[in-house]
Amino acid sequence: MADINEYCPHFAPFFGFSGVCAAMVLSSAGAAYGTAKAGMGIAGMGTFRPELIMKSLIPVVMAGIIAVYGLVTSVLISGNLSPTDGYSLLSGFVHMGSGIAVGSTGLAAGYTIGIVGDSCVRGYALQPRLFVTMVLILIFAEVLGLYGLIVSLIMNTKAENSICKR
Repeated sequence: MADINEYCPHFAPFFGFSGVCAAMVLSSAGAAYGTAKAGMGIAGMGTFRPELIMKSLIPVVMAGIIAVYGLVTSVLISGNLSPTDGYSLLSGFVHMGSGIAVGSTGLAAGYTIGIVGDSCVRGYALQPRLFVTMVLILIFAEVLGLYGLIVSLIMNTKAENSICKR
């Protein structure tokens, strides 16, 4: 029978906190880029058609949701980290993968929403029929981040089974 310290080393929580960091930093960076890029398009469009500004805020809102995905994952991961309970190396690696999954897809989704939002908002100022197309493309971009959240949640439930009890 192996010692519990073999499966639950003292450095294992480092990997769990790395997952928390990856989830928050990468998804927030994606959301920030998406918000900034779409905001530039709104500012450019607003000088010519100020009556369309409120409908053009959709890309900014959708980019902000990406950061919430990272927040949800980081809260779930940090809920499993306890100073009194043991934390297995397997849990650390799974939580790190979970954070990287939601963070990297959040970064990609935010980047996509920013580019699509900027182009489509400017096009919407010239041709109002582009609104539905803009929303559909933004939904497809948002789903990239949602896929990462789903994978992250599945990984997080698998890691809960491997927590060590001291």
